[in-house]
Amino acid sequence: MLTAFACPSGRAVRVTDSGAPDSMAPAMADAVWIDLLNPTDPERDLVAAVTGLSIPTEADVGEIESSSRLATREGVLYLSMPMVSVSERMRAVSVGFVLSPDRLVTIRFADSKTFTAYADHLPTAEMQKKASAGIFVGLLEAIVDRQADVLETVGLDLETISHRIFRLGAAEAGGRKEEDAVLRQTLGQLGRLGDTISHIRDTQLAAARIVPYVELTAATWLPKDIKVRLRTLRRDISSVSDFATHLIGKLQFMLDATLGFISIAQNNLMKVMTIASVAGIPPVLVAGIYGMNFTHMPELAWPYGYAFGLGMIVVTTLIPLAIFRWRKWI
Repeated sequence: MLTAFACPSGRAVRVTDSGAPDSMAPAMADAVWIDLLNPTDPERDLVAAVTGLSIPTEADVGEIESSSRLATREGVLYLSMPMVSVSERMRAVSVGFVLSPDRLVTIRFADSKTFTAYADHLPTAEMQKKASAGIFVGLLEAIVDRQADVLETVGLDLETISHRIFRLGAAEAGGRKEEDAVLRQTLGQLGRLGDTISHIRDTQLAAARIVPYVELTAATWLPKDIKVRLRTLRRDISSVSDFATHLIGKLQFMLDATLGFISIAQNNLMKVMTIASVAGIPPVLVAGIYGMNFTHMPELAWPYGYAFGLGMIVVTTLIPLAIFRWRKWI
């Protein structure tokens, strides 16, 4: 899908056409921002012909080398960064930016609520002077703001999980089915939150490389107000990255605590089985002795031989339990 924005009279106007791509060429001639979402070959060829820019493919945008993500050719900046897509499942997708003094082209291969929201409320001030840099910085600001909001939500979720874990740990009984279910659910939630933080950190690290690169490479044609916004954006990225690092530490602590409670539950189970096996050895021995089929056994003629045998079994069971209790093992 191809979407373009022009700015006649300083107002942002969306240029779209559901017909043939060639029919959009005249309207796109003055476009300031061209957004390509899962572009077809005709759409890529059209944008390249209208703008004179090289439009990277999905393979180009997905490169992970720093030299591929940050490049300058003939005064045009070719940038890319990973972002998070949650359309069906959470996954990392790459976004490309082609930035020149008078035009911005974005290339995406997954839908993004951040891009959609920014396009729906495109600030007029950023369109007045065909400021492609203003749109680019605005997009980065929107991405950082969106991910900061997601991290705040993750922080609240971790706080909720923390209360649940340690409230469970304060319970007197252990090893119950509901506790097992809670611990399993907690591990799943921590895994999903960990994936979210990891993806956001990847985006923040890429943005932290892009901002100083743009400041240095495009210093000759960046407006002064854009340079100020880039410096502010750099500080915002740093603070969001620091908060993500804090959440990773908290998540790791939470994961260790959850695994610790699982280990305690397993130890309790093993303790019960060990006590049962140890306490069962003496009565089994007594029952084995009196179960032997010998002709001459003195106890066979006793009137109370049966009661004596049962008593021996009970006593030999209680003695190990009493010892365990005295040693405070149970």
